[in-house]
Amino acid sequence: MQSDRGIKKFILPTLLILVGEGVFILPFLITRVFRPTFLTVFDITNFELGSAFSVYGIVAAISYFFGGPIADRFSPKLLLSISLIATSLAGFLMASIPSVATLTVLYGFWGLTTILLFWAAFIKANRLFWAEKSQGKAFGLVDAGRGLFAAILASASVIILDSFLPTVVENATVEELTNALSSVILLFSVITLSFGILVLVFFPQKTVERKTEHKLSWSGVQLIAKNKSVWLNAIMVLCAYVGYKCTDDFSLYAADVLHYNDVEAAHIGTISFWIRPFAALGAGLLGDHFLHSKVIQVFFLLIFLCSLVIFLGIGSVSISVIVILSLGFTSVGIYGLRGLYFATLSEAKIPLLLTGSAVGLISVIGYTPDIFFGPLMGIILDTYPGALGHEYLFGVLALFSIVGFIAAGLFRIKHIVS
Repeated sequence: MQSDRGIKKFILPTLLILVGEGVFILPFLITRVFRPTFLTVFDITNFELGSAFSVYGIVAAISYFFGGPIADRFSPKLLLSISLIATSLAGFLMASIPSVATLTVLYGFWGLTTILLFWAAFIKANRLFWAEKSQGKAFGLVDAGRGLFAAILASASVIILDSFLPTVVENATVEELTNALSSVILLFSVITLSFGILVLVFFPQKTVERKTEHKLSWSGVQLIAKNKSVWLNAIMVLCAYVGYKCTDDFSLYAADVLHYNDVEAAHIGTISFWIRPFAALGAGLLGDHFLHSKVIQVFFLLIFLCSLVIFLGIGSVSISVIVILSLGFTSVGIYGLRGLYFATLSEAKIPLLLTGSAVGLISVIGYTPDIFFGPLMGIILDTYPGALGHEYLFGVLALFSIVGFIAAGLFRIKHIVS
Protein backbone atom coordinates (compact mmCIF):
# COMPACT_ATOMS: atom_id res chain seq x y z
CA MET A 1 0.00 0.00 0.00
CA GLN A 2 2.77 2.41 0.97
CA SER A 3 4.78 1.58 -2.18
CA ASP A 4 1.70 2.16 -4.35
CA ARG A 5 1.26 5.54 -2.71
CA GLY A 6 4.91 6.36 -3.43
CA ILE A 7 4.45 5.47 -7.08
CA LYS A 8 1.43 7.74 -7.33
CA LYS A 9 3.05 10.67 -5.53
CA PHE A 10 6.48 10.63 -7.11
CA ILE A 11 7.17 8.15 -9.90
CA LEU A 12 3.99 8.73 -11.92
CA PRO A 13 4.13 12.57 -11.90
CA THR A 14 7.84 12.42 -12.74
CA LEU A 15 7.16 10.04 -15.62
CA LEU A 16 4.39 12.33 -16.85
CA ILE A 17 6.84 15.22 -16.94
CA LEU A 18 9.45 13.20 -18.83
CA VAL A 19 7.11 11.68 -21.40
CA GLY A 20 5.12 14.89 -21.76
CA GLU A 21 8.18 16.59 -23.21
CA GLY A 22 10.00 13.52 -24.48
CA VAL A 23 7.41 12.69 -27.11
CA PHE A 24 7.96 16.08 -28.80
CA ILE A 25 11.78 16.06 -28.79
CA LEU A 26 12.15 14.65 -32.29
CA PRO A 27 9.45 16.68 -34.11
CA PHE A 28 10.12 20.05 -32.47
CA LEU A 29 13.08 20.45 -30.10
CA ILE A 30 15.70 19.66 -32.72
CA THR A 31 14.47 22.27 -35.20
CA ARG A 32 13.88 24.83 -32.47
CA VAL A 33 17.44 24.60 -31.13
CA PHE A 34 19.31 23.82 -34.36
CA ARG A 35 17.18 25.52 -37.02
CA PRO A 36 20.09 27.09 -38.98
CA THR A 37 22.02 23.80 -38.88
CA PHE A 38 18.89 21.80 -39.72
CA LEU A 39 18.20 23.91 -42.81
CA THR A 40 21.79 23.46 -43.99
CA VAL A 41 22.02 19.71 -43.37
CA PHE A 42 18.66 18.85 -44.93
CA ASP A 43 19.22 21.44 -47.68
CA ILE A 44 15.74 22.94 -47.35
CA THR A 45 14.22 26.42 -47.07
CA ASN A 46 12.16 27.84 -44.22
CA PHE A 47 9.04 27.35 -46.35
CA GLU A 48 9.81 23.67 -47.03
CA LEU A 49 10.36 23.03 -43.33
CA GLY A 50 7.17 24.97 -42.57
CA SER A 51 5.30 22.80 -45.07
CA ALA A 52 6.47 19.68 -43.24
CA PHE A 53 5.16 21.21 -40.02
CA SER A 54 1.90 21.91 -41.85
CA VAL A 55 1.48 18.24 -42.77
CA TYR A 56 2.05 17.44 -39.10
CA GLY A 57 -0.60 19.98 -38.18
CA ILE A 58 -3.20 18.63 -40.61
CA VAL A 59 -2.77 15.07 -39.36
CA ALA A 60 -2.69 16.32 -35.77
CA ALA A 61 -5.96 18.28 -36.19
CA ILE A 62 -7.75 15.10 -37.26
CA SER A 63 -6.00 13.15 -34.53
CA TYR A 64 -7.07 15.60 -31.82
CA PHE A 65 -10.70 15.05 -32.78
CA PHE A 66 -10.50 11.26 -32.65
CA GLY A 67 -7.94 11.16 -29.85
CA GLY A 68 -10.32 12.61 -27.25
CA PRO A 69 -12.87 9.75 -27.30
CA ILE A 70 -10.00 7.24 -27.54
CA ALA A 71 -8.48 8.68 -24.35
CA ASP A 72 -11.85 8.31 -22.63
CA ARG A 73 -11.89 4.63 -23.59
CA PHE A 74 -8.34 3.24 -23.18
CA SER A 75 -5.79 3.49 -20.36
CA PRO A 76 -2.98 6.06 -20.50
CA LYS A 77 -0.44 3.26 -20.04
CA LEU A 78 -1.38 1.63 -23.34
CA LEU A 79 -1.71 4.84 -25.33
CA LEU A 80 1.38 6.64 -24.04
CA SER A 81 3.72 3.65 -24.41
CA ILE A 82 2.68 2.92 -28.00
CA SER A 83 3.00 6.62 -28.85
CA LEU A 84 6.54 6.96 -27.50
CA ILE A 85 7.85 3.78 -29.08
CA ALA A 86 6.38 4.58 -32.50
CA THR A 87 7.70 8.16 -32.33
CA SER A 88 11.22 6.94 -31.54
CA LEU A 89 11.24 4.51 -34.48
CA ALA A 90 10.58 7.37 -36.89
CA GLY A 91 13.47 9.24 -35.27
CA PHE A 92 15.93 6.54 -36.31
CA LEU A 93 14.83 7.12 -39.91
CA MET A 94 15.20 10.89 -39.50
CA ALA A 95 18.80 10.35 -38.36
CA SER A 96 19.62 9.04 -41.84
CA ILE A 97 18.95 12.61 -43.12
CA PRO A 98 16.30 11.60 -45.69
CA SER A 99 14.91 13.65 -48.58
CA VAL A 100 12.46 16.50 -48.08
CA ALA A 101 9.60 14.24 -49.22
CA THR A 102 10.48 11.55 -46.66
CA LEU A 103 10.95 14.18 -43.95
CA THR A 104 7.46 15.50 -44.70
CA VAL A 105 6.00 11.98 -44.43
CA LEU A 106 7.77 11.56 -41.08
CA TYR A 107 6.11 14.71 -39.75
CA GLY A 108 2.75 13.39 -40.89
CA PHE A 109 3.46 10.13 -39.05
CA TRP A 110 4.42 12.06 -35.93
CA GLY A 111 1.08 13.86 -36.14
CA LEU A 112 -0.50 10.45 -35.47
CA THR A 113 1.90 9.15 -32.84
CA THR A 114 2.23 12.31 -30.73
CA ILE A 115 -1.42 13.37 -30.88
CA LEU A 116 -3.90 10.57 -31.67
CA LEU A 117 -2.39 8.20 -29.12
CA PHE A 118 -0.81 10.67 -26.73
CA TRP A 119 -2.14 14.15 -26.13
CA ALA A 120 -5.65 13.72 -24.69
CA ALA A 121 -4.49 10.69 -22.69
CA PHE A 122 -1.66 12.79 -21.24
CA ILE A 123 -3.97 15.64 -20.20
CA LYS A 124 -6.46 13.21 -18.67
CA ALA A 125 -3.73 11.44 -16.70
CA ASN A 126 -2.72 14.81 -15.24
CA ARG A 127 -6.27 15.53 -14.11
CA LEU A 128 -6.55 12.08 -12.53
CA PHE A 129 -3.36 12.46 -10.49
CA TRP A 130 -4.14 15.87 -9.01
CA ALA A 131 -7.01 17.35 -6.98
CA GLU A 132 -9.51 19.55 -8.82
CA LYS A 133 -8.76 22.50 -6.53
CA SER A 134 -5.08 22.40 -7.46
CA GLN A 135 -5.37 22.17 -11.23
CA GLY A 136 -3.46 25.40 -11.84
CA LYS A 137 -0.57 24.26 -9.65
CA ALA A 138 -0.74 20.79 -11.20
CA PHE A 139 -0.57 21.88 -14.84
CA GLY A 140 1.94 24.60 -13.98
CA LEU A 141 4.16 22.14 -12.10
CA VAL A 142 4.01 19.56 -14.89
CA ASP A 143 4.76 22.13 -17.60
CA ALA A 144 7.52 23.60 -15.43
CA GLY A 145 9.01 20.13 -15.11
CA ARG A 146 8.66 19.59 -18.85
CA GLY A 147 10.32 22.94 -19.43
CA LEU A 148 13.22 22.14 -17.10
CA PHE A 149 13.73 18.80 -18.81
CA ALA A 150 13.60 20.45 -22.25
CA ALA A 151 16.09 23.10 -21.14
CA ILE A 152 18.53 20.46 -19.89
CA LEU A 153 18.15 18.49 -23.11
CA ALA A 154 18.51 21.58 -25.29
CA SER A 155 21.65 22.79 -23.52
CA ALA A 156 23.15 19.31 -23.47
CA SER A 157 22.40 18.79 -27.16
CA VAL A 158 24.29 21.97 -28.08
CA ILE A 159 27.33 20.71 -26.18
CA ILE A 160 26.97 17.28 -27.80
CA LEU A 161 26.69 18.76 -31.30
CA ASP A 162 29.77 20.86 -30.70
CA SER A 163 31.70 17.84 -29.38
CA PHE A 164 30.84 15.81 -32.48
CA LEU A 165 32.36 18.45 -34.75
CA PRO A 166 36.05 17.80 -35.50
CA THR A 167 36.73 21.51 -35.89
CA VAL A 168 35.29 24.88 -34.85
CA VAL A 169 31.77 25.34 -36.20
CA GLU A 170 32.76 28.22 -38.50
CA ASN A 171 35.10 25.89 -40.39
CA ALA A 172 32.88 22.79 -40.34
CA THR A 173 31.86 21.30 -43.67
CA VAL A 174 28.31 20.30 -44.51
CA GLU A 175 29.31 16.65 -44.14
CA GLU A 176 30.69 17.28 -40.65
CA LEU A 177 27.54 19.17 -39.64
CA THR A 178 25.44 16.32 -41.04
CA ASN A 179 27.27 13.66 -39.02
CA ALA A 180 27.02 15.73 -35.84
CA LEU A 181 23.29 16.48 -36.22
CA SER A 182 22.58 12.84 -37.13
CA SER A 183 24.27 11.72 -33.91
CA VAL A 184 22.12 14.09 -31.86
CA ILE A 185 18.95 12.79 -33.54
CA LEU A 186 19.98 9.18 -32.83
CA LEU A 187 20.56 10.02 -29.17
CA PHE A 188 17.12 11.61 -28.85
CA SER A 189 15.53 8.60 -30.57
CA VAL A 190 17.04 6.28 -27.96
CA ILE A 191 15.83 8.54 -25.14
CA THR A 192 12.28 8.58 -26.53
CA LEU A 193 12.29 4.78 -26.89
CA SER A 194 13.46 4.36 -23.30
CA PHE A 195 10.56 6.51 -22.06
CA GLY A 196 8.08 4.21 -23.81
CA ILE A 197 9.62 1.23 -22.01
CA LEU A 198 9.50 3.04 -18.65
CA VAL A 199 5.77 3.70 -19.11
CA LEU A 200 5.19 -0.01 -19.76
CA VAL A 201 7.10 -0.92 -16.60
CA PHE A 202 5.90 1.67 -14.08
CA PHE A 203 2.50 2.96 -15.18
CA PRO A 204 -0.49 1.24 -13.52
CA GLN A 205 -2.82 -0.49 -15.96
CA LYS A 206 -6.04 1.11 -14.75
CA THR A 207 -5.76 4.85 -14.24
CA VAL A 208 -9.29 5.77 -15.33
CA GLU A 209 -12.55 5.42 -13.46
CA ARG A 210 -14.58 2.33 -14.26
CA LYS A 211 -17.38 4.54 -15.54
CA THR A 212 -15.19 5.52 -18.44
CA GLU A 213 -14.74 1.93 -19.59
CA HIS A 214 -17.46 1.98 -22.21
CA LYS A 215 -17.57 1.63 -25.94
CA LEU A 216 -16.10 4.45 -27.96
CA SER A 217 -18.81 7.08 -28.26
CA TRP A 218 -19.24 10.56 -29.72
CA SER A 219 -21.88 11.57 -27.17
CA GLY A 220 -19.24 13.26 -25.01
CA VAL A 221 -18.02 15.34 -27.96
CA GLN A 222 -21.58 16.40 -28.79
CA LEU A 223 -22.21 17.42 -25.18
CA ILE A 224 -18.92 19.33 -24.90
CA ALA A 225 -19.56 21.15 -28.21
CA LYS A 226 -22.59 22.86 -26.64
CA ASN A 227 -20.44 24.49 -23.98
CA LYS A 228 -19.46 28.06 -25.03
CA SER A 229 -16.56 28.06 -22.57
CA VAL A 230 -14.90 25.25 -24.50
CA TRP A 231 -14.90 27.34 -27.69
CA LEU A 232 -13.44 30.35 -25.87
CA ASN A 233 -10.83 28.08 -24.32
CA ALA A 234 -9.98 26.82 -27.81
CA ILE A 235 -9.38 30.39 -29.04
CA MET A 236 -7.12 31.07 -26.05
CA VAL A 237 -5.08 27.94 -26.80
CA LEU A 238 -4.83 28.89 -30.50
CA CYS A 239 -3.47 32.37 -29.76
CA ALA A 240 -1.11 31.07 -27.08
CA TYR A 241 0.17 28.37 -29.41
CA VAL A 242 1.02 30.96 -32.06
CA GLY A 243 3.35 32.43 -29.47
CA TYR A 244 4.87 29.03 -28.81
CA LYS A 245 5.45 28.47 -32.54
CA CYS A 246 7.26 31.83 -32.66
CA THR A 247 9.93 30.42 -30.34
CA ASP A 248 11.08 28.41 -33.37
CA ASP A 249 12.42 31.71 -34.70
CA PHE A 250 14.71 32.55 -31.78
CA SER A 251 17.83 30.69 -32.91
CA LEU A 252 17.35 31.78 -36.53
CA TYR A 253 16.86 35.35 -35.30
CA ALA A 254 20.22 35.12 -33.55
CA ALA A 255 21.86 33.90 -36.75
CA ASP A 256 20.17 36.31 -39.18
CA VAL A 257 20.04 39.51 -37.13
CA LEU A 258 22.73 39.11 -34.49
CA HIS A 259 25.07 37.26 -36.90
CA TYR A 260 25.88 34.42 -34.48
CA ASN A 261 27.38 31.13 -35.70
CA ASP A 262 25.37 27.88 -35.52
CA VAL A 263 26.46 26.91 -31.99
CA GLU A 264 26.05 30.44 -30.61
CA ALA A 265 22.61 30.69 -32.23
CA ALA A 266 21.65 27.36 -30.67
CA HIS A 267 22.70 28.70 -27.26
CA ILE A 268 20.38 31.69 -27.79
CA GLY A 269 17.59 29.27 -28.70
CA THR A 270 18.02 27.48 -25.37
CA ILE A 271 17.55 30.63 -23.26
CA SER A 272 13.77 30.52 -23.62
CA PHE A 273 13.84 26.85 -22.56
CA TRP A 274 15.29 27.87 -19.20
CA ILE A 275 12.65 30.55 -18.72
CA ARG A 276 9.82 28.06 -19.30
CA PRO A 277 9.88 26.12 -15.97
CA PHE A 278 9.83 29.25 -13.83
CA ALA A 279 7.15 30.96 -15.94
CA ALA A 280 4.90 27.87 -16.06
CA LEU A 281 5.10 27.13 -12.33
CA GLY A 282 4.63 30.79 -11.40
CA ALA A 283 1.63 31.03 -13.71
CA GLY A 284 0.09 27.91 -12.20
CA LEU A 285 0.42 29.23 -8.66
CA LEU A 286 -1.00 32.61 -9.67
CA GLY A 287 -3.85 30.88 -11.49
CA ASP A 288 -4.88 28.98 -8.36
CA HIS A 289 -4.72 32.16 -6.27
CA PHE A 290 -6.60 34.30 -8.78
CA LEU A 291 -8.81 33.21 -11.66
CA HIS A 292 -6.93 31.23 -14.29
CA SER A 293 -8.50 33.27 -17.07
CA LYS A 294 -7.53 36.53 -15.39
CA VAL A 295 -3.88 35.52 -15.20
CA ILE A 296 -4.05 34.38 -18.82
CA GLN A 297 -5.14 37.90 -19.79
CA VAL A 298 -2.07 39.34 -18.05
CA PHE A 299 0.28 37.07 -19.99
CA PHE A 300 -1.39 37.85 -23.32
CA LEU A 301 -0.96 41.55 -22.57
CA LEU A 302 2.73 41.01 -21.76
CA ILE A 303 3.31 39.20 -25.07
CA PHE A 304 1.48 41.93 -26.98
CA LEU A 305 3.56 44.75 -25.51
CA CYS A 306 6.90 42.98 -26.05
CA SER A 307 6.13 41.81 -29.59
CA LEU A 308 4.83 45.27 -30.50
CA VAL A 309 8.12 46.84 -29.43
CA ILE A 310 10.06 44.44 -31.68
CA PHE A 311 7.61 44.88 -34.57
CA LEU A 312 8.05 48.67 -34.42
CA GLY A 313 11.84 48.29 -34.37
CA ILE A 314 12.14 50.23 -31.12
CA GLY A 315 14.66 47.72 -29.77
CA SER A 316 16.89 47.94 -32.82
CA VAL A 317 18.92 50.69 -31.14
CA SER A 318 20.45 48.14 -28.78
CA ILE A 319 21.09 44.44 -29.34
CA SER A 320 20.80 43.74 -25.62
CA VAL A 321 17.33 45.28 -25.54
CA ILE A 322 16.23 43.13 -28.50
CA VAL A 323 17.47 39.95 -26.88
CA ILE A 324 15.87 40.76 -23.53
CA LEU A 325 12.54 41.61 -25.12
CA SER A 326 12.36 38.73 -27.59
CA LEU A 327 13.80 35.94 -25.44
CA GLY A 328 13.01 37.24 -21.99
CA PHE A 329 9.64 38.85 -21.42
CA THR A 330 8.04 37.30 -24.50
CA SER A 331 9.12 33.85 -23.32
CA VAL A 332 7.70 34.51 -19.86
CA GLY A 333 4.32 35.28 -21.40
CA ILE A 334 4.39 32.37 -23.85
CA TYR A 335 5.36 29.73 -21.32
CA GLY A 336 3.15 31.19 -18.62
CA LEU A 337 0.19 30.58 -20.91
CA ARG A 338 1.28 26.99 -21.56
CA GLY A 339 1.12 26.34 -17.83
CA LEU A 340 -2.47 27.56 -17.62
CA TYR A 341 -4.58 27.04 -20.71
CA PHE A 342 -5.79 23.55 -19.75
CA ALA A 343 -6.18 24.43 -16.06
CA THR A 344 -9.24 26.41 -17.21
CA LEU A 345 -11.09 23.08 -17.64
CA SER A 346 -11.61 23.13 -13.90
CA GLU A 347 -12.73 26.79 -13.95
CA ALA A 348 -15.23 25.91 -16.70
CA LYS A 349 -16.45 22.98 -14.56
CA ILE A 350 -15.81 20.36 -17.27
CA PRO A 351 -16.59 16.90 -15.79
CA LEU A 352 -13.57 14.62 -15.41
CA LEU A 353 -15.36 11.91 -17.40
CA LEU A 354 -15.48 14.25 -20.40
CA THR A 355 -11.89 15.52 -20.15
CA GLY A 356 -10.74 13.58 -23.21
CA SER A 357 -13.58 14.89 -25.35
CA ALA A 358 -13.04 18.47 -24.15
CA VAL A 359 -9.29 18.34 -24.75
CA GLY A 360 -9.87 16.80 -28.17
CA LEU A 361 -12.29 19.51 -29.32
CA ILE A 362 -10.21 22.36 -27.86
CA SER A 363 -7.07 20.97 -29.44
CA VAL A 364 -8.59 20.60 -32.92
CA ILE A 365 -8.98 24.38 -32.97
CA GLY A 366 -6.24 25.43 -30.57
CA TYR A 367 -3.38 23.69 -32.34
CA THR A 368 -4.24 24.72 -35.89
CA PRO A 369 -1.08 26.90 -35.90
CA ASP A 370 0.67 23.58 -36.54
CA ILE A 371 -1.06 23.71 -39.94
CA PHE A 372 -0.73 27.33 -41.00
CA PHE A 373 1.97 28.99 -38.94
CA GLY A 374 4.99 27.04 -40.21
CA PRO A 375 4.38 27.94 -43.89
CA LEU A 376 3.41 31.49 -42.88
CA MET A 377 6.63 31.94 -40.94
CA GLY A 378 8.58 30.47 -43.85
CA ILE A 379 6.99 32.85 -46.35
CA ILE A 380 7.62 35.89 -44.15
CA LEU A 381 11.25 35.02 -43.38
CA ASP A 382 12.13 33.93 -46.94
CA THR A 383 10.40 36.93 -48.56
CA TYR A 384 11.82 39.51 -46.16
CA PRO A 385 15.33 38.33 -45.17
CA GLY A 386 17.13 39.94 -42.28
CA ALA A 387 15.62 41.96 -39.45
CA LEU A 388 12.50 43.00 -41.40
CA GLY A 389 11.12 39.48 -41.68
CA HIS A 390 11.53 38.88 -37.96
CA GLU A 391 9.83 42.19 -37.16
CA TYR A 392 6.85 41.23 -39.33
CA LEU A 393 6.68 37.87 -37.56
CA PHE A 394 6.42 39.55 -34.17
CA GLY A 395 3.73 41.83 -35.62
CA VAL A 396 1.65 38.73 -36.36
CA LEU A 397 2.22 37.55 -32.79
CA ALA A 398 0.99 40.91 -31.47
CA LEU A 399 -2.30 40.53 -33.37
CA PHE A 400 -2.94 37.03 -32.02
CA SER A 401 -2.11 38.19 -28.49
CA ILE A 402 -4.89 40.77 -28.63
CA VAL A 403 -7.39 38.15 -29.82
CA GLY A 404 -6.33 35.84 -26.97
CA PHE A 405 -6.67 38.67 -24.45
CA ILE A 406 -10.26 39.31 -25.59
CA ALA A 407 -11.18 35.59 -25.53
CA ALA A 408 -9.84 35.22 -22.00
CA GLY A 409 -11.84 38.28 -20.92
CA LEU A 410 -15.07 36.86 -22.35
CA PHE A 411 -14.33 33.51 -20.69
CA ARG A 412 -13.82 35.21 -17.33
CA ILE A 413 -16.97 37.36 -17.63
CA LYS A 414 -19.06 34.29 -18.50
CA HIS A 415 -18.03 32.44 -15.35
CA ILE A 416 -18.26 35.48 -13.07
CA VAL A 417 -21.83 35.98 -14.27
CA SER A 418 -22.70 32.29 -13.95
